[in-house]
Amino acid sequence: MNQHIFTLFLCLTLFWLLNSGHYSLLILSLGLASIILVLIISQQMDIVDHESQPLYLTPIIFSYYVWLIKEIVKANITVVKHIWLGKDSISPQLKTIKISQKTDMGKVIYANSITLTPGTVAIKLQGDEILVHALLTANIASLEQGEMDARISKLESQC
Repeated sequence: MNQHIFTLFLCLTLFWLLNSGHYSLLILSLGLASIILVLIISQQMDIVDHESQPLYLTPIIFSYYVWLIKEIVKANITVVKHIWLGKDSISPQLKTIKISQKTDMGKVIYANSITLTPGTVAIKLQGDEILVHALLTANIASLEQGEMDARISKLESQC
């Protein structure tokens, strides 16, 4: 079985089960039939490929999500601290950062990860650069150290 189809099957099944709330045999059978129908139509339309579903269910994606959630929590605490300290404690900065991602998906994941982290916003993504606004100079320095970039490049290599 094609890995893309299998991953799509798992995602659709999980999505359907979480949204359904009904688990009788009839409802589960109809859900399975609808998922299989969607898979057949997707396969016939040739839309299931590495671009439409780029991330496989591998441990690296889950470890990246855990790391990103940890970073989001840390950044939230930092932003709240600086809110309490007042406007004199922030040092807003706008800077262009070089990125190492080669695919459009890798670049978008990086820009979205920056924006998800409180205190930073990816403003413009062009070529191999991202324009970032940060509340603190330390946020820019953290991005320039490249841990997030390296993790996403590793994730990108698995696609």
